[in-house]
Amino acid sequence: MEYLVVTSQYDNPPSTASDGETLLAGLRARFALHDEVVSIPGTDHSVVITRPSDTGALLDQAADDPEQNLPYWSELWPSGIALAAAIAQQPDLVRGLPVLELGTGLGITAIAALKAGADLIVTDYSPESLVLAAVNTRRNGGRSARAVQMNWRDPDQALLDEFPGGFPVVLAADVLYERRDIQPLLSLFNRIVAPGGLLWLAEPGRPPASIFLEGASRQGWTFSTTTCNGPWPDPKDQDVIARVHQMRRRAPITP
Repeated sequence: MEYLVVTSQYDNPPSTASDGETLLAGLRARFALHDEVVSIPGTDHSVVITRPSDTGALLDQAADDPEQNLPYWSELWPSGIALAAAIAQQPDLVRGLPVLELGTGLGITAIAALKAGADLIVTDYSPESLVLAAVNTRRNGGRSARAVQMNWRDPDQALLDEFPGGFPVVLAADVLYERRDIQPLLSLFNRIVAPGGLLWLAEPGRPPASIFLEGASRQGWTFSTTTCNGPWPDPKDQDVIARVHQMRRRAPITP
């Protein structure tokens, strides 16, 4: 099995490896993992996701991180599952296209994109996330995406230089946690989404998301929204309604 991890910004990033099980064994030596079956809403499909068993312990370990790179990647978020469902229902929107995912987490959305035939690059600030996303996509989709270790607040310049015109499709689920995320994300999406391209954004209705959408609309983005109410794997999320936005960046006006 091939797991390509292109790394940046970290002092001790994971090495490229040809054996995903070796990488997985390294994670098991640090914290407990288990497999969980996740149903994809609106489809008859389910995926098996390897994930940390105790996310609370990971949160405690990251409490003193000055960069606030908290282990959000280790959770099964409704937004990521809803985005996977949306891709499964409209695979033609990613098939055969270069696609970038911000914050791949455990790889649920990536699985759907790869099954749909996307030429996918996944990113996350956590090397652990990239290992588990590679394992999960290989198990459920038969192949893994190219992976870049990256914090979207400080995007990888080499990746941006590789796609100077932007990506035709960008995927992002649960990236809008706080108000301080709004302007950096607006600026980033204007850089990485090609003119006329699609940003597929999923979120659970936090206030910063509505402010973000208002700002994007003022900048000329157009969007349509659908909702998804699960089912979700975690009972505490039973009342969550995820919103999935298909956002189009304004294309330049040609004379």
